[in-house]
Amino acid sequence: MRWKRRPEGSNWGDFGPDDQIGRMNLLTPKRRLAAVREVTEGLAFTLSLPLDHTGADNPMRKPPRLFAEVVEGDPAYNQTLRIGDAATCDVMCDDAVTLYTQYSTQWDSLAHWGQQFDADGDGVAEKVYYNGYRAGEHLVAPAGAHGPAAHALGIERLASAGVQGRGVLVNLKAIYGTERRWIGHDELMRAIDAQRIEVRPGDFLLLHTGYAEAILAQGPVPDMAVLDRTGAVLDGRDPRLLDWIDASGIVAICADTVAVEGYDWANPPRDGSTMLPIHELCLFKLGIHLGELWDLHDLADWLLAHDRHACLLTAPPLRLPGAVGSPVTPIATV
Repeated sequence: MRWKRRPEGSNWGDFGPDDQIGRMNLLTPKRRLAAVREVTEGLAFTLSLPLDHTGADNPMRKPPRLFAEVVEGDPAYNQTLRIGDAATCDVMCDDAVTLYTQYSTQWDSLAHWGQQFDADGDGVAEKVYYNGYRAGEHLVAPAGAHGPAAHALGIERLASAGVQGRGVLVNLKAIYGTERRWIGHDELMRAIDAQRIEVRPGDFLLLHTGYAEAILAQGPVPDMAVLDRTGAVLDGRDPRLLDWIDASGIVAICADTVAVEGYDWANPPRDGSTMLPIHELCLFKLGIHLGELWDLHDLADWLLAHDRHACLLTAPPLRLPGAVGSPVTPIATV
């Protein structure tokens, strides 16, 4: 056993001692069939930003770099193929990319966010992740020519879980406009009730705020001062909101914003507390995956116009062993 005590309010061990997909275990065949029944029109919406667009000023994450490898002195682009001494009539392009996995539209894996927590019960806090997986043993930092690697909880675990189910969209923009606003439990319930939304266990919760539209309006390098004033953000400091997330049975929260939740720079966390309470609750305690910077506006507009709120969501990440995040091109079908 990797842990003797689990964090208060966590579900460690509930899906088995070696579980690595958390709430995605709730995506049963019955619930997927229910999601398929949300499709009545056969219309598909792509929910990804162009992957060279971001909404965060984060020096750790850089835009993709697309390049062509050099083959026999020439780039593998518009290249005439040769077989021995003979030139064929074929022309070929091939390319490669350096990709930061969490620069644009993305999934956070459960390896993305851990805590210093006394899982051994000996009074000493260890660096641990969901279900007690350990830093240094299961999540290995780079050393020399090796690493980094999430040998547990990597994004390939989510990919193999079959990320397809019922997406339910809360249109916060329609209720609160596009100005920055903190959304606690009462504000979220007001939106859910006003839009007659039924949130079921196993659902993907989609939050539309208008943030992604502001990114698209500005281009690949947006004005962060503008974005910092744009869109509603979840208030992870509200314990009733955290309790609702837990009780709802949702498997993921996917928002058009950075980080899903807001951060109050004027009131930093005290020593020993988390800076992102929803990250702590979802990724560390409950195994609820987070999707960031999803482009939800076309889907949101269509659902609002047709007095609907649910769709079939298909959103597998890259099956990239050892990665802690992944770009994603989600598809919503209505």
